[in-house]
Amino acid sequence: MLAAGGDPHIEINDFFLVAPTATYDAVIGNPPYIRYQDFSGESRTRSRAAALRAGVALSGLASSWAAFTVHSALFLRPGGRLGLVLPAELLSVNYAAPVRRFLFDHFSSVEVVLFDEQIFPDAEADVVLLLAEGFREGPTDHAIFRQTKNALTLPQARESNTWSPIDPSAKWTGSIVPESATAPLRSLHFSEMFVDLEQWGDTSLGIVTGNNRYFTLSPGRAKDLGLHSNDLLRISPPGSSHLRGLALTHEELRRLGNAGKSTYLFAPRRALSDAAQEYIKDGERTGVNTAYKCRVRKEWYRVPLTKPADLLLTCMNADTPRLTTNVARAYHLNSVHGVYLKPELRALGSDLLPIASLNSVTLLSAEMVGRAYGGGILKLEPREADRWAMPSPLLIQRRAEELRALKPAITRLLRRGDLLGAVAMVDAELLVRPGLVSASDLGKVRIAHQELWARRTTRGSRARKEPQT
Repeated sequence: MLAAGGDPHIEINDFFLVAPTATYDAVIGNPPYIRYQDFSGESRTRSRAAALRAGVALSGLASSWAAFTVHSALFLRPGGRLGLVLPAELLSVNYAAPVRRFLFDHFSSVEVVLFDEQIFPDAEADVVLLLAEGFREGPTDHAIFRQTKNALTLPQARESNTWSPIDPSAKWTGSIVPESATAPLRSLHFSEMFVDLEQWGDTSLGIVTGNNRYFTLSPGRAKDLGLHSNDLLRISPPGSSHLRGLALTHEELRRLGNAGKSTYLFAPRRALSDAAQEYIKDGERTGVNTAYKCRVRKEWYRVPLTKPADLLLTCMNADTPRLTTNVARAYHLNSVHGVYLKPELRALGSDLLPIASLNSVTLLSAEMVGRAYGGGILKLEPREADRWAMPSPLLIQRRAEELRALKPAITRLLRRGDLLGAVAMVDAELLVRPGLVSASDLGKVRIAHQELWARRTTRGSRARKEPQT
């Protein structure tokens, strides 16, 4: 700490035990990014209490940086400035909503600098630079976003957008998308041609086994163990790389099983077969029953089930989230989400929502409602998926014949990995030919999507081929 005109003073302490003095002209720093799983006990209690003194109630899921940001501001005198290197989660995660509101309410100026490159290559965290001025001189009604290549080019950071949100606590990811690209989405929502996914049904997490290596089995492994059909349930294999087409069929599950994928879940009925009893004993010999999720069950080997979903939603994606019709009625693990369609929409949604979702507006929406993780992965939690923009039942019903006619061609393109080729075909039939979005406006949507995609993937830990529009 360095007071105006004074000598530097270094104090080693728990930051949240230091009472804010409201005497400093500026506070700068790089707070620790400790996730809630590792930020517990007294440290978490003190941090939440410190944030609450500023009127900010943080949820139990908040990482340490959220409380640091709020507590740091309280050291500023009126008019003071705050400069912090923060995770890009500031823009997108739900638990940061009160922090976003705090910044707008208490500062007269809020700026965020975005970087094209990963600033800390050895860390998974993607970061932004928060610059806030005029503490206790707020509120402000807008934030300025700037863009630069890396830390060395920071002095040349260019203004990319001045953003005035309706609700500052909502996600800020939309702030980096040009108005011209979001206009079609707003228009489609207003005309009821697009709706949020939650209007189609409920999205929920999958089955948590506690030990996938033990509970999921390939057909060959199940046969070697002598397990009966009554001991097993058909599942979508762990992961989601196989869910890149329009449907998961019985034939596809057989193909995956023949390739050695785990298409069975060990889920014995009440009357245990001899083979099931032996497999349970083997699990106890190897300590599977001591894992937390297993030991808290009445019978450790009975995995709580969720019913098969109508659609499977990939939640961790290098390109974009996908919806796949669960024709095989397979159970799903927590590596994907399940979408349970409303009864009156089940037939239409199961048939056509996966193909209709392959449009440029929905792809852009996914980048806006999801969050970027280390390695350039886009993650979509159920609550975020609820707000994912989808063609409405009304629109899909109107274009049902055209969409069904596209299925064979789209299936071939997806098998070849040509996602954007498939999207272009759906765009033409779903949006352009009915006159809902002009080709020019759709081009702006595609450019915005590609820029957001490139932003998260170029900072990823592994190089990926950039899609072409």
